[in-house]
Amino acid sequence: MKPMDENGMGEGYDKTKPWHPLYNIILFSLFGWLYMNGLAEPTITEALITGLIWAGICIVFDVFGWVLIKHPWSLTFKEFYIDYQPWITLIYIAIFAGPMLGYLFTLI
Repeated sequence: MKPMDENGMGEGYDKTKPWHPLYNIILFSLFGWLYMNGLAEPTITEALITGLIWAGICIVFDVFGWVLIKHPWSLTFKEFYIDYQPWITLIYIAIFAGPMLGYLFTLI
């Protein structure tokens, strides 16, 4: 496999991109379930608000951690938000949906 260079993060990383939304939906649903289980009376409204907060935090941290702060793996806005499609959008949807799935698991 080709290593990281000025054109990308490497072939190995590129091959993992389809898995990023999957592990995010698993992890954020698990932590959503843990969070909702800890509430006295979990509601779908609480799950929606939590999903919005978690997705918002991740979006802000991503723009700083992957775009604005320069490091060997940093990307441009285009590379992160356009070239990384559809994966980045699916990741943010997974993060948003995690608490709602966690809420649904509390009902089971």
